[in-house]
Amino acid sequence: MPKNNSIKKVLVIGSGPIIIGQAAEFDYAGTQACRALKEEGLEVVLINSNPATIMTDKHIADKVYIEPLTPDFVKKVVLTERPDSVLPSLGGQTGLNLAMELAEDGFWARENVKLLGTNISAIQMAEDRQEFKNTMLKINEPCIASKVVTRVEDALDFADEIGYPVIVRPAYTLGGTGGGKAHNKQELKEIASNGLRLSRVHQVLIEKDITGWKEIEYEVIRDSKGNVITVCNMENIDPVGVHTGDSIVVAPCMTLNQEQLRMLKEASKKIITALGIEGGCNIQFALKPNSMEYAVIEVNPRVSRSSALASKATGYPIARVSTKIAIGYNLDEIKINSRQSNSAFFEPELDYLVVKVPKWPFDKFIHANRTLGTQMKATGEIMAIGNTFESAMMKAIRSLELNAYYIRLPKLAKHTDEEIEKMLYDVTDERIFVIAEALRRNISVEKIADITKIDAFFIEKINNLIQCENKLKTLSLQDLTSDILKDAKQLGFTDKTIGEFVGAKKEEVTKLRKSYNIHPVFRSVDTCGSSLNAYSPYYYSTYYGENESVRSDKKKLLVLGSGPIRIG
Repeated sequence: MPKNNSIKKVLVIGSGPIIIGQAAEFDYAGTQACRALKEEGLEVVLINSNPATIMTDKHIADKVYIEPLTPDFVKKVVLTERPDSVLPSLGGQTGLNLAMELAEDGFWARENVKLLGTNISAIQMAEDRQEFKNTMLKINEPCIASKVVTRVEDALDFADEIGYPVIVRPAYTLGGTGGGKAHNKQELKEIASNGLRLSRVHQVLIEKDITGWKEIEYEVIRDSKGNVITVCNMENIDPVGVHTGDSIVVAPCMTLNQEQLRMLKEASKKIITALGIEGGCNIQFALKPNSMEYAVIEVNPRVSRSSALASKATGYPIARVSTKIAIGYNLDEIKINSRQSNSAFFEPELDYLVVKVPKWPFDKFIHANRTLGTQMKATGEIMAIGNTFESAMMKAIRSLELNAYYIRLPKLAKHTDEEIEKMLYDVTDERIFVIAEALRRNISVEKIADITKIDAFFIEKINNLIQCENKLKTLSLQDLTSDILKDAKQLGFTDKTIGEFVGAKKEEVTKLRKSYNIHPVFRSVDTCGSSLNAYSPYYYSTYYGENESVRSDKKKLLVLGSGPIRIG
């Protein structure tokens, strides 16, 4: 289907100020949307109250209204500009909620403004906890034992029925806001009443606690013709119980077998089709370890926080493609970008892996509760790419601005073995460092996996780093053979760190490495595992394979970025 030619002028609703749960991911998505609309010759009007975004730069939209993101101000902009369409699904939960409020008010219908992309009924089915549950039951997709309530008394009654602990999930909120885990009546009273207050529709889901199951995410795109692709699957290293925004995430999934992956992929396609979503969406599953038993946790019927990660991890521009679908195109009619002839109707393949680690603000809020749960606390995140989990994780640690060059927090060294083992039970932002310290104390992989409910695969990978660390500490610079040094570099250790372990200066290690002809190369994120000619400008360094970064003869500048979003 070609572009809908009745669309001439589009209102894009932004996501407002950066808040926990909704950072620059939606500035990225909204900017991509505006550019994609302008490519098609459409006039773009933007409303957003955040000056510190690319989206509100004057060259991104034709007109920018820096006004409060409230129903009244959106109405004023619509009545002034008279757009024929509105695109609400690229502005995070803020944009989506505003669009829904004005739809329920009848404003869009009265002013003859079309909602582009996923329609109102599809958004309601995904966001309204009861409608979502009913839809899943209708298509035989398993849900966790749960009940939607609008009164605290009903929440207490259902919790008595299924037993504590229970999870509270409010409808139409962002980043788990207003939710949490309740272990008893008093906690449930507090969390449920807060969740009901914060929910736009005064509704919360009370859900059986399945903490310890694996949490798996699928980024899926569907067009109006019914074509569906899965862009990326991601595995939360932390099990169910930790918000995905606070979890360390790896893409693609590492611990699922082909049968489990196929099962969840088919379920994803079935769900996005049943909900009638047009564009990108994020589907979260809980998978019982070592089994084929799973449950659907929730669906974001919009470009989500994970969409930015999936886009950069695969080189597939989810926000851009979703925008093109919203104005009438089908997947096979959309080009990924101007330098590529391939259509958007393909599923990316990764011949590398990506690790995402959240950035938390606890360095500023030193007395805050560091425990992680269903309400997101991270302000941002970093992404690292490598050919092995170990090397990607080591890059991630160095990206977090913790002054750490490998997985070690000096302050943990003063604790006894018993204290370290006890700390494994605490779900905090520092748990990955506690796991590494536990392995240094010879606490077994099996025991750590049993306590943390993190798959033993990931703990084994961290143990590989600890074993290399231990080996290097027994050697001197003269003992570093080419094979030993190459192994350490492929695992992600820096020359500086290797030097510390063997009692040498960084420069001495670098000189030795170069004498062995061990050099890093840059490889590209090419969207399709080299199976097609694809162009993506993302590169990552590795000590595996051949260099893929071709240097041009043009004059050039290096721009240094600012790292993860953090307070300040």
